[in-house]
Amino acid sequence: MRFRYALTTAAATASAATLGLAVAVPAQAAEYSSALKIKGVQYDAPGRDSNKCSGGNTKNEYLTIKNYSKTATVNLKGYKVKDAAGNTFTFKNSHTLQPGDYISLRGGRGTDSDAGNVVYRQNCNFIWNNDKDTIYFYKPSGSRADVHAYTKKANDRDGNGYITYHG
Repeated sequence: MRFRYALTTAAATASAATLGLAVAVPAQAAEYSSALKIKGVQYDAPGRDSNKCSGGNTKNEYLTIKNYSKTATVNLKGYKVKDAAGNTFTFKNSHTLQPGDYISLRGGRGTDSDAGNVVYRQNCNFIWNNDKDTIYFYKPSGSRADVHAYTKKANDRDGNGYITYHG
């Protein structure tokens, strides 16, 4: 459905350009230019929030990033994740995602593992707000790979603190 919309938008833009008209292309169309996308976010870690490095639950807050390409292998090195307040995490090490593979970016401290599909932020503070936030995902070039805003009330109907974006 979104693919058809993108083709329709591209055709409308080309037609308008031929006629010399300006057409605004929706911002969300740009998010689909990346193989890597945000699959989902556990923005509210189960239990009472505790950002203590020992015994806290920041490891239970995570963002899942998936490679939706059918053919391309993508290295996460240099990609950035950011929230609305400007808190930023940059993938500094190589983490290769095969087509269909995913990785969970977790809070807290831990050992990164490609085999376990996990990277830790090495920071015990929560990054995602429990009521609302915006998740920005950037390519190493600085261009946006994906973006999603959420509110607990509108996007988390079952109240479990998890939202799925790209299934």
